[in-house]
Amino acid sequence: MKWITRSHVHVDRVACPWLITRFIDSQAEFLFVPKSQVEKVAKETGAIPYDAPDVELGHHDGKCSFETIMEKYGLTEPALLRLAKIVHAADIEADLHTDEIAPGLEAIAVGYNLRFPDDMENLRRQFEVYDALYAWCRLQAAKQG
Repeated sequence: MKWITRSHVHVDRVACPWLITRFIDSQAEFLFVPKSQVEKVAKETGAIPYDAPDVELGHHDGKCSFETIMEKYGLTEPALLRLAKIVHAADIEADLHTDEIAPGLEAIAVGYNLRFPDDMENLRRQFEVYDALYAWCRLQAAKQG
């Protein structure tokens, strides 16, 4: 499937493709376009829009796109739920300090944006960060359960 979002990825627009490729669609193809073009290109290509204004898989009811994707696809693994809290806090500026890990993830996202402005290269490089963070979340969940 094709998935589409706004260009110039940041926390949620990296976390969502990671979640999609790891748990929903291992053959996903991602398109990045200017915010004003998301709806038009989604219609032209049949791509599923995410983390863009007024789309189903966007911010709703105080949740970030990562959380709405998890809900839509019934992802409830404890480690993913822990990761969702981190992503939420890192993505939503007002909630940044509601999770101790979030400021670090936000700083990493900014650093990757500065080093790798190409969205696809940024994704490829940051997926390793999310794999490591997910492994840490799995360890935390195992300790609790």
